[in-house]
Amino acid sequence: MISSLFLSTFLFGPVSEARDNVGRMGIGTSNQIATDLPAISFKILNDPTFAIGGLFGVSTSNTGGGYAAGLKIYKIIYDEPQLSFYVSSMGALLKRKSPGNDGSGFQLDFTLGSEFTFQGLESLGFSFEFGASMNKIDELVIETVGYHFVTAAIHFYL
Repeated sequence: MISSLFLSTFLFGPVSEARDNVGRMGIGTSNQIATDLPAISFKILNDPTFAIGGLFGVSTSNTGGGYAAGLKIYKIIYDEPQLSFYVSSMGALLKRKSPGNDGSGFQLDFTLGSEFTFQGLESLGFSFEFGASMNKIDELVIETVGYHFVTAAIHFYL
């Protein structure tokens, strides 16, 4: 009896509310670029249902280098204390460098996703997303995408 009371107190104890991120900027990393270029990203929650973000990546390597810069819009559709679900769209300009095959183009993503935090680490947000992507460097490619929390984004909110 006492062990079940202790266990229920541990499992169903007070739940902390997530930190209010409205007006705060998150800075972190994202790897959603079609050229697999790691990028620095940011996200600003303008109000409880709308956020704007951006990403920028650059590499001076002659093989696999290039740059990417893009903007992302988030519409939060469901919010919980430490979890928010959203739809998002991203537009990015791409430049790829490789021997004899340089190219530039664009990328458009339309995804559903979620950002979550852990209790006690409310300033650190982890995201995952899935949806569709259209990109063009050499040819127009339309594909399904699934970004886990390491590639979608990890943001530290200031």
